[in-house]
Amino acid sequence: METVKTPATLDDLYRVPDDGYTYELVNGKLVKMAPTGDDPNYVAGEVFSSLRLYARRLGKGRARTDGVAYTVDLPRRRSFSPDASFSFHQSGMKFVAGAPLFAVEVRSESDYGATANREYAAKRQDYFAAGTKVVWDVDPIARTVTKYTAAASETLVTFSEGEMAEAEPALPGWTVAVADLFA
Repeated sequence: METVKTPATLDDLYRVPDDGYTYELVNGKLVKMAPTGDDPNYVAGEVFSSLRLYARRLGKGRARTDGVAYTVDLPRRRSFSPDASFSFHQSGMKFVAGAPLFAVEVRSESDYGATANREYAAKRQDYFAAGTKVVWDVDPIARTVTKYTAAASETLVTFSEGEMAEAEPALPGWTVAVADLFA
């Protein structure tokens, strides 16, 4: 007799073990995401700090750190857990319902090469399909920030040290010095 495994659900995501990992729900499976190293975590923290100041200046919105779950309803994906993010949604103690307005993915040691690039591209398309306006792909080794927008998802803008990175049209008026992210 063949055993049929049922797809994982958001309820399963709520019950993942407290094992130091973050999980996303993709293709009906709980996908374990490895903890980040020092440099990627530092970069994500710097982005979050700047986003938090932006939210305070606006008087609305929330900056979020690594580990928060955003729930979405896409054919292949039910959640995101970006390294840093910003949205206007608030969900109390629950996962955040809906996609972030702005999502930041910071590359870790294992996030390089052709396979990783394909995975990042697929995840960006999922973000855009869910309603995210801007996604940053941050590379701590090259010390660059690459911006993708939903309006032109195949067009990218790369910011380097000595430049100010922005997240237009998602976050009007917000900028951060690229050098500050890697200090």
